[in-house]
Amino acid sequence: MIIDANMYWMPRNLFTDRSLLENFIRTSCEYGVYAYESSIPETGKRQIVIEKPKGCQNLNYVENQYEIEPQLQDMDDAGVDKAVLKIPGCHEWLSLELCKKFNDGMAEHVKLGNGRFNALAVLPPWGTKECIYELERCVYELGMTGVQLSAHYGELYLDDEAFKPFLKKLNELKLPAYIHHTSMPVQYDSIYDYNNLRRSYGRCADQAIAVNREIFSGMFEEFPYVKFIHSMLGGAFFAFMNLMFPKKSEKKEEVSRFKVDTEKMHGYLKNNIFFEMSHAEPWGKLQLECAIKTLGADHILFGTSYPVRPQWLLTGPDFIRKLDISEKEKALILGENAKDIYKLK
Repeated sequence: MIIDANMYWMPRNLFTDRSLLENFIRTSCEYGVYAYESSIPETGKRQIVIEKPKGCQNLNYVENQYEIEPQLQDMDDAGVDKAVLKIPGCHEWLSLELCKKFNDGMAEHVKLGNGRFNALAVLPPWGTKECIYELERCVYELGMTGVQLSAHYGELYLDDEAFKPFLKKLNELKLPAYIHHTSMPVQYDSIYDYNNLRRSYGRCADQAIAVNREIFSGMFEEFPYVKFIHSMLGGAFFAFMNLMFPKKSEKKEEVSRFKVDTEKMHGYLKNNIFFEMSHAEPWGKLQLECAIKTLGADHILFGTSYPVRPQWLLTGPDFIRKLDISEKEKALILGENAKDIYKLK
């Protein structure tokens, strides 16, 4: 089974229901985001543009890009059996009211897909009674087998005390959580001037900060059954993993500069942290093979960010098949890991 562990979904009526659209734009602005509706000159299609800071585009939601018919056709053309549905990057500011509507919409999309889709619940992770009730509704009534979160909310990353009540519930239910990057990290003053630096590196920087904070905080001691699946390969976490957790020096040092329990940190990486690639081809063959060798094929999930670039879905599975890794490793990445983590049928 080949599973796209990162297919985007947005409500099809987002552009036709003015109340829904205005509510969506209003709530985003409450988080310091500048959002507005516009049209694409080349096609005339409407889009919602997300900017932060004002004048710097980070996200574009285009009408009719999340329809089930083209999704299924492109999945067939790519040879993808199943897709895990998530929303593209607005987790940070989505209100509970909107989350309920989005969850109902995703659940309906799953039904229409006749077994081809699975969806992850979206909700604010504040641990209030209302949020916990919505989480339970998504699991027990809507059949969702995981949640989707933002790497940070406002200025708070997920290791903050504010999220403990919610994480306690995830730990109790043994639910995995997909951690989606935000468009930029909390501190972004030096990277927003240039488009690709902002839209690509910004996402990676956000994930790398999030992963390291989670590990260094020791939060998984309290929540050992929580599994986080980070997008963008954790912001290329494989490239500096060994640098962050150095082995103890064999020679006595005057000053202990790197205070880290490497064995414990690697335990968190083994049991609690996983990585979704958020499209294969842009990384390149050598970089992906390095990531797999460093992180382990059993910790990496295939994902395409469809429909950002449909090509990443259409040619993604073949790109993985051509990597210089074993057939077993290819099978783990292309579907077995997602099937196991999200308990997919």
